[in-house]
Amino acid sequence: MKILIIEDEYGLLKTVGDFLLAEKYVVEKATDYHSAMEKVMIYDYDCILVDISLPGGSGLQILREMKKENRTGNIIIISAKNSLDDKIAGLDMGADDYLTKPFHLQELHARIKAVLRRKQQNGKQILTQGNLSVDFVQRQVHVQGKQLKLNRKEFDMLAFFAINKNRLVTKEVLAEHVWGDSTDMADNLDFVYSQVKNLRKKLKETGADLTVENVYGIGYILRETGDES
Repeated sequence: MKILIIEDEYGLLKTVGDFLLAEKYVVEKATDYHSAMEKVMIYDYDCILVDISLPGGSGLQILREMKKENRTGNIIIISAKNSLDDKIAGLDMGADDYLTKPFHLQELHARIKAVLRRKQQNGKQILTQGNLSVDFVQRQVHVQGKQLKLNRKEFDMLAFFAINKNRLVTKEVLAEHVWGDSTDMADNLDFVYSQVKNLRKKLKETGADLTVENVYGIGYILRETGDES
């Protein structure tokens, strides 16, 4: 899961970023309005944490522009302001939650997980596809009740595929989601192919009735075995 933190207070940015990295999220950061706008208009995020007061502009302006462009990102406002008007304005512009500083990191994490469940997992902690279940909170995958051992990147890929079952996921979108926008600097995406190959092998060995199909030159689709639809 990929999170963007838009925050100009360095200490808080580092604290929240380090905490989320330890919780196995892919984390990207922006410290002002213009760099934040560039990121939200180019990349997709599972969740965006945005401060209202930013150098060069406002977090509410970011929400307004995202709404105009019909871009969503599961947004949580994190702000020192505790104004009812700001909360209402932010929620009207598409924010999903509002957390007032100072806050506990565990509370922030709970809010993030709640937003992700509501938006991407239909409110469920566990998503079942075929005989495979993905536990997004415990970061575990089971096939017919038996745990499938995955490394961090394999879990992130499979979770993304499970959410997007039967949909084409391009190599570029998969790389950006799992590895972050640093993949823009990569000479090629061969590392994605290698990770997908390992994931496909593990699914087959554990008897999962799902497989990751190649769409030559474009990307991948997670399908149930024998499903040609």
